[in-house]
Amino acid sequence: MKRASIVTIGNEILSGQTVDTNAAYLSGNLLSIGIPVVSSYTVGDDVDLIAQGLERACNDGDVVLATGGLGPTDDDLTRQAMARFLGTELQFHDELLKKIRQFFVRRNVKMSTKNRVQAYLPAGTRALPNHVGTAPGIMAEVKGKLVFALPGVPCEMQEMFEQAVLDRLKALAAEQAIVVRKLRCFGTGESNIAELIGPFMQRGRNPLVNCTTDCGVITLHIIAASKDKSQALEVARTEEESLRNVLGDLIYGTDDQTLAEVVGQRLGRQKKTLAVAESCTGGVLAKLITDVPGASRYFTHGWVTYSNPAKIMELGVDASLIDKYGSVSEQVALAMARGARKRAQADFAIGITGIAGPAGGTEQKPVGLVYIGVDSDGGTETKRFIMSGDRGSIRLRAAKNALNILRLTLHI
Repeated sequence: MKRASIVTIGNEILSGQTVDTNAAYLSGNLLSIGIPVVSSYTVGDDVDLIAQGLERACNDGDVVLATGGLGPTDDDLTRQAMARFLGTELQFHDELLKKIRQFFVRRNVKMSTKNRVQAYLPAGTRALPNHVGTAPGIMAEVKGKLVFALPGVPCEMQEMFEQAVLDRLKALAAEQAIVVRKLRCFGTGESNIAELIGPFMQRGRNPLVNCTTDCGVITLHIIAASKDKSQALEVARTEEESLRNVLGDLIYGTDDQTLAEVVGQRLGRQKKTLAVAESCTGGVLAKLITDVPGASRYFTHGWVTYSNPAKIMELGVDASLIDKYGSVSEQVALAMARGARKRAQADFAIGITGIAGPAGGTEQKPVGLVYIGVDSDGGTETKRFIMSGDRGSIRLRAAKNALNILRLTLHI
């Protein structure tokens, strides 16, 4: 199987001043045509470091894509580094200089003498046309491997990749295909998921299963490879079915589905309505719900009752419950849900109360303590959570847990 490696060039990337979006763009596009990226290197503006990065990348992959360092300034050193890597000299190309001059003429701007350097290429390489900027790309073949140097400016890099590189790589990958299927999980930790699926995550398998986590959502990436796409799809489907048999309701969706989207679909299918009453989450739950297009079909009301008087006046929470158990308690969370459901005349209602921090916690009720109550005709349910993280992550995790409780309720 043909594989790729990426080299990102620039001190601004290493210093954190610029986010490397180019590598993500290239990795996604390469995977879509069946060429997996097996390594990625980031190097500074130094001829030796760039040459070393190209050497390492060539050792890893059959295709090397480098971005950055093709501009006209003194810190743009990719041409020189590529010449050193190839063991050759830079050669001047008059036709490239003419094209660069035409770029400035069309814009009625005087060309700087520094732009002349962009007309030099390592001997034996080919120029890749740049229809957006002035820097031509470079294409070389080294021991049967393809090496491309592309501009670092994202719009220039993307245009050049799509117009001058992509078709060549599609031809290279004509007899291989990769399919990626994602399973979204919620309700347990990453380590527990790994323990449950055990052998599925062994390295060297086909399909390969990778695991990532983001604020409680565990995503399993099924990466299936075969000679053609239909075979790869079948391998991925078989693996997905096996994982579903193991994980059951821990899987809530596929690909890029959110919990709010899945809950909304179930509410819509069942023709049910939802209201929410939030305290510590401050409207985060309502936002997640209404981020889904068409949420007005099932979402009717939302209250942010941050203070105790608001809980009493807006939701009808009994003041004696707050006095006896405190505003952060199972009893108050359930009373909030019941009050919201009654006032909204909804089929389901969620109440959330907790301590998001960073202050306000006690030994008995620490920061991260959250109670979530759900009320419906089918009964009530309240759950207690202790969540870690900063204020923002606690609020987001609380909202997602509320959606997950409702998801499992709607599944019954």
